[in-house]
Amino acid sequence: MGKCPDCGSWDSFVEERSIAGSGRQGFKAISSPQTAPVPIHSIDLETELRLHTKIKEFDRVLGGGLVPGTLVLIGGDPGIGKSTLMLQALNGLAGQGHKVLYVSGEESIRQIRLRSNRLNTVAPDLLVVSEVEIEAILTMIDTTKPKAVVVDSIQTMFNGDLTSAPGTVSQVRESTVRLMLMAKKTGIPIFLVGHVTKDGSIAGPKLLEHMVDTVLYFEGDRNHIFRILRAVKNRFGSTNEIGVFEMKDKGLDEVANPSAVFLSERPAGAAGSVVTASMEGTRPILVELQALASATNFGTPRRTILGLDHNRVALLAAVMEKMLGMHLMSYDIFMNVAGGVKVTEPAVDMAIVAAVASSFLDKAISDGTVVLGEIGLTGEVRAIGQAETRIAECRKMGFSRCLLPKSNLKRLPDIDGIEVEGVKTVSEVVENLF
Repeated sequence: MGKCPDCGSWDSFVEERSIAGSGRQGFKAISSPQTAPVPIHSIDLETELRLHTKIKEFDRVLGGGLVPGTLVLIGGDPGIGKSTLMLQALNGLAGQGHKVLYVSGEESIRQIRLRSNRLNTVAPDLLVVSEVEIEAILTMIDTTKPKAVVVDSIQTMFNGDLTSAPGTVSQVRESTVRLMLMAKKTGIPIFLVGHVTKDGSIAGPKLLEHMVDTVLYFEGDRNHIFRILRAVKNRFGSTNEIGVFEMKDKGLDEVANPSAVFLSERPAGAAGSVVTASMEGTRPILVELQALASATNFGTPRRTILGLDHNRVALLAAVMEKMLGMHLMSYDIFMNVAGGVKVTEPAVDMAIVAAVASSFLDKAISDGTVVLGEIGLTGEVRAIGQAETRIAECRKMGFSRCLLPKSNLKRLPDIDGIEVEGVKTVSEVVENLF
């Protein structure tokens, strides 16, 4: 049927055939024959040691390492570096003496070897195979008993019991369920690589997010050298952690100190540039916000925002117009977060206001100043979380002055090496900075 009579969308019907004669053989209990409910406090907990891939940024995003039996989905645009990261992670496990299996449905084993030579990930315990038949892969996992498995990519997997083509919704879902049961039954962690389509619906990771334990997204512009690995869902760790990598000829390199990298090319004495600290999980990262306010002759000013929430910037521009008397309705506002990173938390509100005001007034903010704080609609400056951690990172990076909410100042211990000033309103922010 071309058009759905219910929602009116085109080509949204998916054919799903019943699997004849299979019964429920492929879907046996994944834990034990005991299916009666038991009190939760009576379940014995075994101390499970997490597997470490020797890539610290990757292990941190996973929650401290790889939990046995977990199913991890890694999504991202084609060519972003998913296969490279998986090969390097498996090489890290193989270097510790663990037997690991890399299943590719997109490359031949000779192509994988060529890529491994370039990435320097050739290890005797790293087994590779080119296969798309899901039954053959499950048999291979049973036979070889690897410590970890990568399936690259889930869109190429094929179940012979279904008549639909690889990559369709039914094939992807069926293959994922079979791999999930295998992971839970054997305790072998399995990585699934998934390509993101334009809308993320047909055969994309969005279909599988509810079926897996951990969902990681590989972000970044292919024109930039930095890649950010972000946890969207994680049953065994925080979903706020990010890992920062740098793409090089020899593969992905960890960026141990992202703050230094993002601030390395900051112009000195430039109007419209301000530094703020954003919390990414347990780690503060210093980023540079850039703003450009330029006069416009058109009736509707432009608001072009990269790396920040567009609505948040528009809201703060309205607060500045009302509370500070800055006539921004006759100015175009362009904003960017240097380095291609995305910052969404409200703790950077004060930095957005400072950057726009700096460009509007054409006055630079002193190089040693960091601005932190959330701003309300009445122009008040509100407290932020983990202020002490952010200030410690600022001091470590050599900043000498920090502007933050006055309510945070009351709860802070004495901090040496950096001057901390508290503000209560947007007017005080502008007075202190300019």
